[in-house]
Amino acid sequence: MATVHLPSGLTAFTGGVDTIDIDAARVPDLIAELRHRFPQLGDHLDGMAVAIDGEIYQDPGYQPLRADSDVHLVPRIAGG
Repeated sequence: MATVHLPSGLTAFTGGVDTIDIDAARVPDLIAELRHRFPQLGDHLDGMAVAIDGEIYQDPGYQPLRADSDVHLVPRIAGG
């Protein structure tokens, strides 16, 4: 199972949970499972970049996950 780390700004929607183990083959499956477990997260997940095993993806699309992947959801940084 991939270990998912949530930023502190999202723990208000998870009852304080900041680390979750999720069995998912790809990032969209992981996001869907987070929404299922914590419906309050809702659209808050849409603005997140995803770091998988230390590599940040602004648009993670269908990045594969391994059973031992370490996944961090990271707020996107706007710049100009």
